[in-house]
Amino acid sequence: MEKDHNYKVTITWTGNNGRGTASYHSYERSHTIQVTNKETIRASSDPAFRGDYTKHNPEELLLASVSSCHMLWFLHLCSVAGVVVLEYEDTATGRMTEFENGSGKFTGITLHPLVTIRDASQLSLLKNLHTEANKLCFIANSLNFTVMHQAQGKTTS
Repeated sequence: MEKDHNYKVTITWTGNNGRGTASYHSYERSHTIQVTNKETIRASSDPAFRGDYTKHNPEELLLASVSSCHMLWFLHLCSVAGVVVLEYEDTATGRMTEFENGSGKFTGITLHPLVTIRDASQLSLLKNLHTEANKLCFIANSLNFTVMHQAQGKTTS
């Protein structure tokens, strides 16, 4: 049975320096991302596109969404499989190709999760759990490119 889930965010441009978009250089790319009852995210464009390097940009947020979704599915699958995860950290990387006309697209994301589990005898299960998590991840399923994994597992002993 399929069921829909609806989401809502409010994006507000905060980069008007008094001249609006009178020229390409006259405005900041700063904006806020608001979700009801949650902290506001201060964002901008990537510094390569005249953005503020101190703020999150859409490219980073896409990468974070993929990594976070994968982690949440992976943790769920581990709990179902009886694998006790003690620590999880992912340093995800992504590649965006910019075209001559200024447009662009992501062509790849690689997740690099480092997972610490309690039982060393279960390390061999992690690869399949990562594969299954990728198949179930809502965000990865919405992309037009493959999300790769270079996962590592370890135990505390």
